Amino acid sequence: MAVRHVLIKRPPHAVWSVLSDGSTYADWVVGTSTTHEADANWPAVGSAITYTVKLGPLDLHNRTVVRVNELESRLELEAYAGVLGTARIAIEIRPWGDDSLVVVDEHPLRGPGARLHNTVVDAAIMLRHRSMLDRFAEAVERLTPPAPDSTPATETAQPTPSP
Repeated sequence: MAVRHVLIKRPPHAVWSVLSDGSTYADWVVGTSTTHEADANWPAVGSAITYTVKLGPLDLHNRTVVRVNELESRLELEAYAGVLGTARIAIEIRPWGDDSLVVVDEHPLRGPGARLHNTVVDAAIMLRHRSMLDRFAEAVERLTPPAPDSTPATETAQPTPSP
């Protein structure tokens, strides 16, 4: 299986705000050159986003449909890749202290891609995920403000003893 993760220095709600904004997908989804449009109710179950993938001189017009939406914690997508079939992409957001651990699990689901799925395909997907997750982390950290610094409750200022 092609499973990869990244730690993003933002809380889950900030990560979700970028994940649920269809207009940002071309910024971080590797291979996507242009995001055309997300349905008005994106990322509701059944909603879709359309985009262009450039492969050399070819422009492939694809779409991705939301299959599962668990607010601020999990988004599962089915990406349609034309003659290659579809892929299941599960994105999970886990709280990790003040940050978020984002886990992506992708595998071919239907069509020739699913029938020919093997460890070489998984290795290629994992390489793509490495780049995609780095780009996603950069997008989240660029588009959402960091949490204000706060002093943990266990660290309180102590008066300086006088001599």
